[in-house]
Amino acid sequence: MAIGDLAAVPGTDDVYYVDVGTHGVPRYGTVYLLDAAQPALVDTGTGQNRELVFDTLDEVGIDREAVQHILPTHVHLDHAGGAGYFADACPNATVRTHEIGVPHLVDPDRLVAGTKDAVGDQWEFYADPEPVPEDRIEGLTDGDEIDLGDRTLSVIHTPGHAPHQTVFLDSRDDLLFTGDAAGIYVPERDTIRETSPPPQFDLEGCLADVRTIEDIAPETLCFGHFGPREYDPELLEGYKRTLVEWVEAVRQKRAELGDDEAVIEHFAENSDMIEIWGERKARAEDTLNVRGVLAALDRAGSDD
Repeated sequence: MAIGDLAAVPGTDDVYYVDVGTHGVPRYGTVYLLDAAQPALVDTGTGQNRELVFDTLDEVGIDREAVQHILPTHVHLDHAGGAGYFADACPNATVRTHEIGVPHLVDPDRLVAGTKDAVGDQWEFYADPEPVPEDRIEGLTDGDEIDLGDRTLSVIHTPGHAPHQTVFLDSRDDLLFTGDAAGIYVPERDTIRETSPPPQFDLEGCLADVRTIEDIAPETLCFGHFGPREYDPELLEGYKRTLVEWVEAVRQKRAELGDDEAVIEHFAENSDMIEIWGERKARAEDTLNVRGVLAALDRAGSDD
């Protein structure tokens, strides 16, 4: 699958996903389109490649005025950066995201500052987000349901990756839109990699989110990164091990080197994802994830 490609989620005839080329990398960032009685977008990408999503609407045959729901799983800008643009282009749509994230989409200045600090020169792959008007956005909480007319999405709070994250369960087709709660699925290797960005990564919270998904055991996981994958308990069991081992690896390297910048440099220079994502993205991803673990270790230390 290449950037801009559109495909149906396996086992469905009205749920689609498009590769939005997040950070300029194919098979990394996904936006989902539900061609329901009340059409919906799940996640929006960074906003920079929003025309790819508009092309998807055109290809499926959905007028922009027909879109009713814009549903960021959380407000990190790789998932919600396009929300304001889509709200403007789809005048009958309401943006719905966890209530904790609502103020950040209404006034994204702090979100932009935090993202720029976290991603560094990767910011060039983002669009400056457009604010979502207050009368066009609604907060969600755990247990809410989103009625799309001919299907319902259940809202499940999964705050380990970020306190404003939810996943959406479509019980009609047994799909779970995971955001980052199930990690980053790498189709080329059929494995899940860690995602541990600063400043709010919480290992125990992330493990709890995976257990929540295991309890649901949907037929299909619709990853924000990247694409749909048939549910497999071994895949998620492996991800839990990956998270624990990743945090321990960073902890041990910090103890060995005694300098956080040296720790970051070590993992960035030894990334195993260069052949998949390219050198720039692979090293940037590891840098981000190491920084998140270091921040989490600092918080844990301050609680002792």
